[in-house]
Amino acid sequence: TSSQVIKCKAAVAWEAGKPLAIEEIEVSPPKDHEVRVKIVATGVCRTDHHAVNPSFKEGVFPVILGHEGAGIVESIGQGVTKFKPGDNVIPLYMPQCGHCKFCLNPKTNLCEKISKVKTPISDQDVMSDGTSRFTCKGKPLYHFMGTSTFSQYTVVSESSLAKIDAAAPLDKVCLIGCGFSTGYGAAINTAQVEPGSTCAVFGLGGVGLSAVMGCKAAGASKILGIDINKDKFLLAKKLGATDCLNPQDLRQPIQELIAEMTNGGVDFAIDCVGIPDVMKAAFESTTVGWGTFVIVGVAVSEQSIPVSPMQLIMGRKIKATFFGGWKSVNSVPKLVSDYMAKKFDLDALVSHTLPFEKIHDAFDLMITGK
Repeated sequence: TSSQVIKCKAAVAWEAGKPLAIEEIEVSPPKDHEVRVKIVATGVCRTDHHAVNPSFKEGVFPVILGHEGAGIVESIGQGVTKFKPGDNVIPLYMPQCGHCKFCLNPKTNLCEKISKVKTPISDQDVMSDGTSRFTCKGKPLYHFMGTSTFSQYTVVSESSLAKIDAAAPLDKVCLIGCGFSTGYGAAINTAQVEPGSTCAVFGLGGVGLSAVMGCKAAGASKILGIDINKDKFLLAKKLGATDCLNPQDLRQPIQELIAEMTNGGVDFAIDCVGIPDVMKAAFESTTVGWGTFVIVGVAVSEQSIPVSPMQLIMGRKIKATFFGGWKSVNSVPKLVSDYMAKKFDLDALVSHTLPFEKIHDAFDLMITGK
């Protein structure tokens, strides 16, 4: 184990609504059952952006964001047996302790370490002893979702880490830390898309495109991709969408057109946007009798979706997913192996690769849909 403090760069969010600042920080050694990881690559995700949104009331500052990363174990704390320095790893914002009532139950991928709070975004903002491993300019910094991948070095609990294939390219498999797993699992685990079924995916960002891949992998016969950004359509079709629709080009509500195209509605609709109006349209685009609507995207605000009980009485179902329903420690290494075996195309989801100092540009590209 290494007992040295490491000085490195991190992107620090000092306050809500302000750009991230690249700062030199100190990263303490890992304590009992903790692991210090050198982050090699991280993706940016809307959740990181939500966390600094001034209308998100649970945000804590100053904080090091980031939860979609991959790296290499630098050192281990006392009691750690499953990891050693040099291991390739993916930090997990959904822990898997392996012994709580949730980890022991196949019905959920939640873990007690995350299940007690109102919002998972604000959870795991300190280590289990109640302190931080990060300081900057003499001030402690909060962790984020137990991962904090916007730092060249981070410290995570051993139950929030998956050891993966040493040959996996970290700049691709980092997406398995959030966006890919969430969308792909929403289709496969949560919706449980069936062979020959019809599907609609609302929102064709990284998560939505991964949901399209999941629908295709599950054998769906028709996969409708819906987005107001037509630049997403070519890639969506390459990854399995059979038709792409832009609601802004339509004279009628999107759910009416989908009903016409699919004999009364799709079997499965997956919302990867998180705006209540879009969720309502996605729900109403499913067929009566057995239509299943899956919520993946979540808005920052506390808005509800208007649903009439009659719509549910007529056989529609609402489900939702967190980290795609995968039990993280068990599933992430398998997903990496599936990627290595070319069972799905992660590389297609990497649109830009930027140096860490240009993390602002990465956020701008994400927010403008590029």
